[in-house]
Amino acid sequence: MSHSVSVLSVFKTLHRTRMAVFKDDGRALTAARLKINEEFRKNKNEVSEENIQKLIKMGLDVEAVLRQTVVQMEHVGENKLLLRPRKDLLLENVPYCDQPREKS
Repeated sequence: MSHSVSVLSVFKTLHRTRMAVFKDDGRALTAARLKINEEFRKNKNEVSEENIQKLIKMGLDVEAVLRQTVVQMEHVGENKLLLRPRKDLLLENVPYCDQPREKS
């Protein structure tokens, strides 16, 4: 895949993730959009193959961090926050076990 296609793919993926992670939060959506666009604009004249690959990897890493670790919270009172997790963050509650299960 050519670099321009890879870069565009990462750009679109970051914006899709931004829309899902910061859903219904106008300020966060705007700030994330501006930061993503700023970083891509800052590096648009990069020609080094090695640096372009590093930047693509960094963009994919940032997307993974956003998707896997950012959780929305909303103030609902003076000392109360409402957690708004996305479905993809919710995991099945499996009890911890010191002994691994044997494969059957």
